[in-house]
This record gives sequence, structure tokens and C-alpha cells, in this order.
Amino acid sequence: MPIAGEVAIIGSAVTDFGALHDRGYLDLVAEAGFGAVADAGLSMEEIEAAWLATAEPQTAGLVGDSGAAVAEALRFSPRPVTRVSNFCTSGMEAVRAGAMAIAAGEHDVVLAIGAEKMRDVTPRGSLVSKTAEDSHPLLAKGRTAPGQFALLANRYLETYGYERSDLAAVAVKNHGNASRNPHAQFGSQLTMAQVIDAPVVAEPLGLYDCTPTSDGGAAVVLTSREWAEAHADHYAVIEGIGLAVTGGYFSNFFDESRDYLGFASTREAAKQAYRQAGVTEPRRELDLVECHDCFTITEIVNTEDLGIAEPGEGVRLLQSGATAIDGEIPVNVSGGLQACGHPVGATGVRMVAEVVRQVTGRGGDRQVEGARRGLAHTLGGPGVIACVMVIGAGGET
Repeated sequence: MPIAGEVAIIGSAVTDFGALHDRGYLDLVAEAGFGAVADAGLSMEEIEAAWLATAEPQTAGLVGDSGAAVAEALRFSPRPVTRVSNFCTSGMEAVRAGAMAIAAGEHDVVLAIGAEKMRDVTPRGSLVSKTAEDSHPLLAKGRTAPGQFALLANRYLETYGYERSDLAAVAVKNHGNASRNPHAQFGSQLTMAQVIDAPVVAEPLGLYDCTPTSDGGAAVVLTSREWAEAHADHYAVIEGIGLAVTGGYFSNFFDESRDYLGFASTREAAKQAYRQAGVTEPRRELDLVECHDCFTITEIVNTEDLGIAEPGEGVRLLQSGATAIDGEIPVNVSGGLQACGHPVGATGVRMVAEVVRQVTGRGGDRQVEGARRGLAHTLGGPGVIACVMVIGAGGET
């Protein structure tokens, strides 16, 4: 059984994202997992297997370094649970793995969960420490994610003649969208002046150009389209999935073919997903996009790599209002990583859940009118891993 068009998502749940000092890692797994199963109208006993995405278990005392966390939090024993990790694509990797198991006929109903607990340690004890202090003593010493993506931002602005304010417009848009999202880490709108005047993190990126570190969880329930048609109250269908890995963590920066104007991983993953889904004109055939905006520049180049804008035209797409929530092709109506937050393992699952709710008409205050097909996209590490998923409306029984 192929994945494209034959695997359905019948339930979803997202916890609050933010600095959740009142909830532990297992609490987030339980809230997301039980919530998604309830949304599907099922009991946990009906779920046959699970996949857990956690990218940074060291920030939660290693409790998320295996599937045992699901067994404990959801009383899931002795059913199989697999923990996956693939940088920031981890959450969508869990969904992809569950979809493959359904397509293979191994299980009838499965659960994909993403969770991350990043705020119970100081920033210097979290990802900054891992990337700048704990990896390669020469190639990675002092290197941080803002520093890496600042290279991209400087190259892009210089090549195409754009300004710092063009990056800031992404943060303004996405924080405005997050004001409609009750689960978002930051629900307040920003002004252009606030973004531009914020402290510089890595030139030209300021504080509000960078995604926050976050706690949070998300989950979806997957089954076959045939099962969903017979039993589900609402469902969406996975029309295509693409995953591409185009380089190494360190060697990527010495790849002479890389132009620092976009990401080959996204372009390759999009080709796979579009081919399966039969998408030839993404801007016309998609109704919304949830894409990886870990930094403001990333959303801009991702719209280009996903084929929604031509190379160098992502800023003009943004300026035209096309990516606004009421625009031609809304981008990151959830608030994106910028404002919704970025608990790494949960992000990809949350994006899938957002698109599922949109195409089934359950998007709440941020519902995109007439949405029937959307795209979720995550970008991992220094841009060498990407996953793209096209999700369409299924139906109601």
C-alpha cells in the first residue's frame, strides 16, 4: 500500500508551547498523546504502536532518549515504541515513520508524538552549549545556530539588495498570527520598530529574528484511508512525503556547491512530496504553508525553495501580502517557530497538526478560508536535512 493518498490522520493535539516550568517532559507526552487519541474518538488501548520524536534529551535529564517515555507516560506497555531523532525534522520523521508502518500494513492505528523540554536549563546549558562547546573542538568552537543562519541572511541581503527591515517583516507577520493561537509561546503582536531596535544576536539577526527555545508537545493519530473512511469523524490524507539529507553536519560548510541562498535539502524533499501529490504549481495548488522559520531569513528562502516564489523573490512575496493569513498563500498562520515556539522534537508534529486542522475546517480563529490542501516543512541542523509533507482534506462520516 503506498503512502501517498492512502494514509490518513484522524486525530491531533498540541500542548501549550513556552517556558512550562509547571510541567515535566512526561507531562507533555501524556497531554499530547492522550489529547490526540481523544480527538480521534479512540481509547489508548486501540493504539497499536507509537513513535516518539525528541531531538535534545540531555535537556530533560535523558528521559526522552528512548520509547520508554511513552510506555511510562501513556501506560503503553508492552506495545512497541520507537524514539527518532533527526535534528529539527525529528517530529515530522516520527509522523513519516508511523505513516510508513500503516502503508506497509504492519499496524492499523498508530501514534506519532513529539516532545521537548528545553527551558529547565539555562540557555548556555542547552543548545548553545551543545553546538559551541560540546562538539568538534576546531570546526564548531564558538559556532551557534544564529551565527550559521546570519551567514545566509548577509549573503541573501547583499545578493538581492534587500534591507534589514525586510527580515523584520517576517517577525511582525508571524507574531501577529500567533495572537490568534492560544498555544503560542508569544501571543503579542510586534511593531517593525520593536524588531529592528531589539538587541543584535548575530548581525543582521536581532532578538526577534530568532526562534525562542521552548517546552512543548504535539501528537497525531494515523491510520489507513480505508479505516478512516469507515470509522473516523474527521480526517486528512497524506498526499505526499519527501525527506532529503544533502550533507554532513561539519562538512556542509566546506561544500563549494552551496551558495548560501537557500537549501538543497528543501528543494529535494519538495520534489519528492510534490511528485507523489501531483503538485506542479505549488503557489496555485496549495492553500497554506507551515514552513520552518527558525530565523526570519529562513522563511523567506524556504518560500523560494518550496517553489512558492522564484529565487530572490521571497521578500516581494512577503511584501505583497500573499503570505498573510488572508492572503493568496498564507504562511505560518500558527505563528511559526518565530512566535509559536520551537520545542525541537515537537515542532514537526505541531506543523502537521496545524495543517490537518486547517484542511478539515477546524482551525479556529486562524482558519484559512476554503483551505483544502496544505504543506508542512521542517529544516534540520545547518540546513542539510528537510522533510516536506503535502496534506489534503479527507472527509467526514
